[in-house]
Formats: sequence, C-alpha cells, structure tokens
Amino acid sequence: MAPASSPHQAPPAISALLAERLPGHSLPAGLYTRDDVFAADMDVFFYRHWIAVGLECEVPEPGDAHVVELGKSSVILLRDDDNIVRVYHNVCRHRGSRLLGPGSSIVSRLVCPYHQWTYELTGELMHAPHMGQDFDRSCRSLKPVNFVSVGGLIYVCLSDDPPADVSRLIETMEPRLAPYDIRNAKVAHSCDIVERGNWKLTIENNRECYHCLGNHPELCVSFIDLDFGYDPATLSPDDRERAAAHHARFARATADWEAAGYPSAAVLPRVDGDTNFRTQRLLMDGVGESQSPDTRAACARLLGTIDDKLLGDVHLWGHNTWNHFMGDHAVVATVIPLGPDETLVRTKWLVHKDAVEGVDYDLDRLTSVWTATTRQDAALVEHSHAGISDPAYEPGPYSTFAEAELDSFAAWYVRQLQVHGY
Repeated sequence: MAPASSPHQAPPAISALLAERLPGHSLPAGLYTRDDVFAADMDVFFYRHWIAVGLECEVPEPGDAHVVELGKSSVILLRDDDNIVRVYHNVCRHRGSRLLGPGSSIVSRLVCPYHQWTYELTGELMHAPHMGQDFDRSCRSLKPVNFVSVGGLIYVCLSDDPPADVSRLIETMEPRLAPYDIRNAKVAHSCDIVERGNWKLTIENNRECYHCLGNHPELCVSFIDLDFGYDPATLSPDDRERAAAHHARFARATADWEAAGYPSAAVLPRVDGDTNFRTQRLLMDGVGESQSPDTRAACARLLGTIDDKLLGDVHLWGHNTWNHFMGDHAVVATVIPLGPDETLVRTKWLVHKDAVEGVDYDLDRLTSVWTATTRQDAALVEHSHAGISDPAYEPGPYSTFAEAELDSFAAWYVRQLQVHGY
C-alpha cells in the first residue's frame, strides 16, 4: 500500500487518479471521496449527460408542475394547456429567483414570488410590472431544458450540447415500454432516502447482485441469482443441473416473448458511448408474476395493455437510474448526488392510472420488497463509503463472474472524465 500523503503535499490531479485506475479493479479512493472529483462528476455526468429526473405521469393534467433539484440547478416539469409536457429551468428571467419550490404543485401560470413576473405555461413572459413601455418581454421567456420522453420516463440534459446518442436509448426502450403505457400510469407511492455514500457506490451496488443472497431476503424471493453471475467451478452437481435447467428455460422464455412482440434480449452499454444504459427482460422466481412478498401480482389491474402476468421483469439501468417494469406495477428509481458522501435515492411505484388503492392493490404489499431493499442498500453503501475513506483502502479486484458490469461502468466513467478534459 502506498504511504499516506504528507499534509503539506498537494493531492494528485484528477487526471492522475484516473490514470491509476487498474482494469478489473475498483476505483482509487479519491475518485469517491474528493470534493474536486465530486465537482467534476456533477459537471460531466449530471450537467452534460442525459439523466433521468421524473415521469410524464407526474404531471398528468394541464397545470400540473413538478420541480426536481439537481445540484445547483432546478428544473420544472409541467404540462401546458395544450397537454404538452415541457421542462424549464426554475429561474426567473428578472433577477433569478426560484419560481416554484421542490415537489408537485398545480399552477395556471408561473408567477415569480419575488416581483410577480408572470409566465404562461408555454414559457412566454406575459407580465412584468413597472418595467416601462419600451421593455421587450419577448426576449425574457423561461429558458427551456433539453429533454426527451423515453416511454414516459423524462430524461433531461442541462447542457446546450446534449449527447446525440440518446437516440439509441429511445429506439431501444420505446417498443419495450409501449405495452406498459407508463405515460398514462400513476404514482402510487414515492420514497426518498439519503444514502451516506458517493453516488458511484450507489450505482455500483445496484449493478451487481453478488451481495443479494446475503443482504436482500425479500428481493431474493423473486430474483433468480443465476441471472447475475456465478463461478461455474464452485457449483455442486445439483447446482450445475439447476443452472442448466434455468438457462434453458430462460432461453425459451426470451424466444417466446420476442415472438409475441415483446422485445426482451439484452442490450449492453457501450463503453465508448455517452448515454450509458443496459436493459434486459428477466424471469422472476416463484410464481413469477411480480416483485411482491409471494411473487404474485401486487395489483389486480395490470399496466397498459398487458394481459399476461408472466412477462417477466424488464430491467433498465442507467448511470443515475434503475427500473423494473412488471405486468402489475413498475419500480422507478433515480439517483441525485448531494455531496461527495451523500446521495439521494428517489423510488417511485407505478400502477395503472385507474387502479384503486384498497381495491386493486394494498400499498404495503405493493411497496414492501423495494422499501426493504432500498434500506438495506443504503446501509451497504454507507459501510462501503466508510471503508473506502479509510487510509487502509486500496482498489480491490472485481469478480469476473458477478461484477463485470462494475468494471464496464468504471471504464466508462474514467473515459468520460478524460474525454471532457479531466
């Protein structure tokens, strides 16, 4: 292990830390813990890249607005009077006051609370008191935010030059999500939890299930561990037989789903691309209907046009999101860094827009698996961040069987920082 730096010795540049990264190993400690690295992460991965922030169904009616805080930035998702979803910077064009506070609200127009400058839901400045007859309102409309709707999931890019390869995400996910009609679902429940760790640890923890059997008893009722990697040499004869049977069943199910018009095959992330995502439809264990305590559907009213409870679980991972789309409900999580050692994880449970709580679903049964899993993950991330902050930490090797996605993410992360000049 390298000796600790002298208190008078300048820390290495970010570029030096990036160069230290060994393929197949976790990142150097400073890339998780340092303030300057956190600032670089926010600049590159949360201001210049496409990030998941919300859902069309969070603003279902004209006048509905939803504000999301992203570091120093704040954006307003809203639906205008023509039923068009729009996204604006939450900044008044007068002296910069916030227009709306975090969370959801209903508005007929956007009125700045400071000096009452008033904007139409289409962004135009309509009223600016005491600015004189020569004042030109037309150049003071709200600043729009680049956004795309991916099957009803809202992604934004705060940069004026967003990555063009988001088209691959749209082309891949629109047909996969179409039967679930997420645009017209509704949020049955939402939960925010602050994890005491770096955002990359949150994402890394989610991208492997090496830890699942030992930490997620509720989730493992429906998750099939064989889908998330294993060392074949360690399997007993019985387990080898079980693995072969599962993979044969999974191959048949994937072929059947594809033949029925449900895209299912794995789409892997591109290390040399900007928009990092992975998706695949997986079988669920047990009865196989849902991520519920007994693996049966937790909502009697199925999503969208779905009429089959056994369509598996469509996973979608991104660099600040993970999602599970099942026949009866969906779980959508977004990750928003708050600091080098604090990360907000926002989880939403979606059901059919006409599903009625207490009739079609019990809220505790719907949410209990991922409520427990999210709390368990928060503890794991906290332990991980504490260990990485210890002077004794040095990057450890990934399992080539169970953590290949972490190695891919780390390689992509390093490349993106380097491409953007760090």
